[in-house]
Amino acid sequence: MADTAAPVSGTMTQKPSDIDSPAQQLIADIAADVRLLSPVIGKKTLAPEVTAAMARVARHEFVPPEQRYLAYVNAPVPIGHGQTVSQPFIVALMTDLLKPERDDVILEVGTGSGYQAAILAQLVRHVYSTEIIPALARSAEKRLRRLGITNVTVTTRDGYYGWPEHAPYDGIIVTAAAPHIPPPLVDQLRIGARLVIPVGQPFDQQVLTIVEKTGPGRHEQTELLSVAFVPLTGDGQASRPPPGEHQQKSGPESTPGNES
Repeated sequence: MADTAAPVSGTMTQKPSDIDSPAQQLIADIAADVRLLSPVIGKKTLAPEVTAAMARVARHEFVPPEQRYLAYVNAPVPIGHGQTVSQPFIVALMTDLLKPERDDVILEVGTGSGYQAAILAQLVRHVYSTEIIPALARSAEKRLRRLGITNVTVTTRDGYYGWPEHAPYDGIIVTAAAPHIPPPLVDQLRIGARLVIPVGQPFDQQVLTIVEKTGPGRHEQTELLSVAFVPLTGDGQASRPPPGEHQQKSGPESTPGNES
């Protein structure tokens, strides 16, 4: 795999086929969820660039063949190894909350099938993605290359510790729930950047959370809505909160929302 940033080349486009109508319906379903939850998430629409990226990436490429009939349903889909590709609404929302810009370098924790990375690749300069399960990392890397998405670099490692060699990042997105906010990830954010992460215990209440780094050793934390994610594995499973957190909480209390 290449270990250097590449020009934006995440230009995957869906081909006309019998899945066009379900794909278009999925975009409509995402927009409907955003409107429904606007009092909680604080917006009635997503950024047009995010919606366009969701429309460009063919989700059926990122689910197993036996699950392709579920590819354009607004729900998570199993991909093996106890993991899922997240609900498209949640993928779109988390991407939007990250506020990606064209020249950004983003860290993703939890590559899975590569779907979230493929969405981000449409919007930023480079995505570095960590996956703790070697088989998923290998298959995601091959899939992204086959689809012509070359501005994503995948590695096998415990994403709880991030990928410090490429820090600081302009944003970090975590696609599995951690019992607490991993300090290494906050450390690897540039000042002013965001970490978007579901926080909570496995099979218990989890809250989609925005962490914005405000200075060295300091961040502000905003809780948005209740979600359901697979747990972050590796050292991310430890339930002990990090000592000496420096944060200020703001935003609404968790509100029942859609699962991922």
